[in-house]
Amino acid sequence: MEIIPALDIIGGTCARLTEGDFNREKIYNISPVSQAKRFQDAGFEKIHLVDLDGAKEGKVKNWKTVQEVVEGTKLKIEFGGGIRSEEDIAKLLKIGVDKVILGSLILKEPELFKKIAKKLKDKIIAAVDVKEDIIYIKGWQEKSAERLFPFLERLDCLGIKTVICTDIKRDGKLSGPNTNLYKSILKKFPKIKLIASGGIKSVKDIKELSETGITGVIVGKAIYEKRIKLDKLIKQWMKL
Repeated sequence: MEIIPALDIIGGTCARLTEGDFNREKIYNISPVSQAKRFQDAGFEKIHLVDLDGAKEGKVKNWKTVQEVVEGTKLKIEFGGGIRSEEDIAKLLKIGVDKVILGSLILKEPELFKKIAKKLKDKIIAAVDVKEDIIYIKGWQEKSAERLFPFLERLDCLGIKTVICTDIKRDGKLSGPNTNLYKSILKKFPKIKLIASGGIKSVKDIKELSETGITGVIVGKAIYEKRIKLDKLIKQWMKL
């Protein structure tokens, strides 16, 4: 199981939200490039990079920052936030992003998504952001009519292999992950490469999630708030 540190961008700096609420943002005043290098120096090979400005506005906003992170590190980068077109995807892959994360586009432009999935399924990660079984989109600002399992069924039929599932109610709250949610998903979709996100507060949480059979876990606020020490995280994890 991979541990993937999160790096969220607002206004060109690192930030974290609570439950996806832009009125409850915390800016850490760290250069995204500097933070990415810290992750690399600690031994990580991949980061979860999100343009929160882009997610909110419906178009990628922090192009320059993304390119600086790509060029300034050797990290594999999975990037999301405001991606709404094939042109955006092509540009991101061209500048060196490893995989793109799509969420709102899946529901807003289903035919376009089918086309993208057919052509680039190995480069696509689906973002499934859920609150009480309902999918949310547009940076978690808009409630959709889609329910979790039917949505995952559609993704499975389209051949999407990797899904990041975030429990919005736990995200940024350091309250522990919704382990039962991931168990229920894997029970119905055992072949999915499932990445858990939301609520991670300790290495114990990570160990608990690893026992569910998920592929990866995204860790964000616990790192920035020093609940999990970056320089010890990989060493602790290797012992588990």
